[in-house]
Amino acid sequence: MSDTDVTDTADVTVEVATDPAAAAGIAEVAAVTFPLACPPHASPADIDDFITTNLGECNFRAHIADPRADVLVARDGVGGPILGYALVMHTEPTHPDVCAVVTERPVSEVSKMYVLRDHHSRLGATPSHLLMGAALERARSHGSTLMWLGVNQLNARAQRFYTKMGFTRAGVKTFTLGESIEHDYVFTQRL
Repeated sequence: MSDTDVTDTADVTVEVATDPAAAAGIAEVAAVTFPLACPPHASPADIDDFITTNLGECNFRAHIADPRADVLVARDGVGGPILGYALVMHTEPTHPDVCAVVTERPVSEVSKMYVLRDHHSRLGATPSHLLMGAALERARSHGSTLMWLGVNQLNARAQRFYTKMGFTRAGVKTFTLGESIEHDYVFTQRL
């Protein structure tokens, strides 16, 4: 997928966001979808703080402008409403737990991937499948030999999806969500 390519399957399109104006719509979807992946014990205040600090319009504008990142957007048809997004980082991991299990270079990370709840089980190719396919393609185009991601250990639905998409569990890491330390699995896939 080049910067201008659009993948169109069953009325869902996936594109690389290159226009900073898309950041506002992506941030809106991020604010709605991030809580869906949080563990049940996560406090609403911690979730809200994470969204404000990490998933705002300014954050997505910065990612869109960053040559080491790809912001992928799934839409309902060409130019339609945003159904989900993925953030792929083409950088080396910095978390010590990840560095211990992700030793190949170069690598890419699926830093974020979220789809609106009503589109998780959409007929045909789902936005999540199309986003992950595009993320893997972008990683390959950056020369990465391995893709990795972190997923909360209590998020069984996401773990099943990543396994179905060819990822395997390689280790564990922590993730700070406000005042709590959450426990994630590290999943990897050779490219």
